[in-house]
Amino acid sequence: MSRNYVGMEQAIEKVISDFFSLLFPNFFGSHEQTTTNDMFQESIITGLTYVIEEEIAIKTIAEELTNKLPKILTIIKTDVQAAYESDPAAKSTDEIILTYPGFKAISIYRLAHELYRLKVPIIPRMLTEKMHSLTGIDIHPGAQIGSYFFIDHGTGVVIGETTVIGERVKIYQNVTLGVRSFEIAEDGTLAKHGKRHPNIGDGVVVYAGATILGGDTFIGKNCIIGSGTWITKSVPEDTLVVNKNSTY
Repeated sequence: MSRNYVGMEQAIEKVISDFFSLLFPNFFGSHEQTTTNDMFQESIITGLTYVIEEEIAIKTIAEELTNKLPKILTIIKTDVQAAYESDPAAKSTDEIILTYPGFKAISIYRLAHELYRLKVPIIPRMLTEKMHSLTGIDIHPGAQIGSYFFIDHGTGVVIGETTVIGERVKIYQNVTLGVRSFEIAEDGTLAKHGKRHPNIGDGVVVYAGATILGGDTFIGKNCIIGSGTWITKSVPEDTLVVNKNSTY
């Protein structure tokens, strides 16, 4: 018999709301009530009850996640700083927190990634897909993304599950970090594991509309990937790749 997920979507929305109001109380939440660690933990527990049966496991995961919040906040602050430093249109970090879709998408990815690492089912995807629907930015919670990460504009960005991104990477709209080909298992179905998505080195800039595919594709440090390029093989560091015949 399948589980009953009625109310789970609202529970995940509450997790997102409490997360932002707890970490950024001067920007989100309400005047009437200040979100506390205990309130956030209770929201997480409510969500976890939909996918985990053991009460001890639920409480342990909720406590571990709550304990990780200072670390999550620290890295999110680097993302905000990266946006401010990288975008000449940004007049303040307050503007980034309040208006940039990349800020919300990356922040919830940071939360979802910790839950993914704790092997929580379904909820990490629900968190990032909620941001996907709101921002047009699709980041799988399994992706590994370093600090000072900035997505400019953001609409149409896709970052796959096994993508590895270094520090101080900047990505523009309509960029895909995806799969070159799908491995077929012995039973004829798609293989669910293995390295499928590319690796992006420190300091890389990926301009609008670029597509980078393949688990064995490595983009070296400080590369600039031009708009509209199609890349399916590794690029050495400090390389400029431009759209010539649409293929590198």
